[in-house]
This record gives sequence, C-alpha cells and structure tokens, in this order.
Amino acid sequence: MSNENLILERLSQIEQKIDEQALLKKEVLNFNDACKYLDISASHLYKLTSQKLVPHFCPQGKKLYFNRAELDEWLQRNRQSSTDEIEQEAANYVINNKRK
Repeated sequence: MSNENLILERLSQIEQKIDEQALLKKEVLNFNDACKYLDISASHLYKLTSQKLVPHFCPQGKKLYFNRAELDEWLQRNRQSSTDEIEQEAANYVINNKRK
C-alpha cells in the first residue's frame, strides 16, 4: 500500500472511533444508533421492538428511540452464574439447611 492509502485507512479508523465515543455519550439513541450500540441488524431490532421485547419509545408513532441506560439493563438481564458461584451457593445452602 502507498503512504496515501495507509493514511486514509488510518483516518477512517480514527473517524470510526470518534463516532463510537459520541454514541456512548448520548442518553437517547435513534434507531440506527441503537443498532450500532447493540451490534445487531436493523431487521432484528425491528423484530424485537414489534414483539415488545426491548424497551423503546415511539413518540409520534413512526420513529423509534431508545434510552441507552435501559438498553444496558436489557442487555444484562438473565445473568448466568459461574460454576464457582453455583458451588458456593450450594455449599452455603448445605451449611444453612442442615437436618435436625
């Protein structure tokens, strides 16, 4: 690659990083921003919103908006415990519920 192409590629990477940082500062995301933030396709996000599986706002009946904090909570639902956590819970249960 020529130096010119390397510079253009690097500038493109920098621009992408700036866009990502701007996205993290927004509290309310539009549909396209939410797709980028969640790293899912537009069709999948439409499916999630139509089935009311993801929290969203539709103030005028057409455009969809999302609260970034609510999306974070939605992403972190259904946490799976690690094996160590499950073993610790089991040990605590056995200790606290001994037969008398």
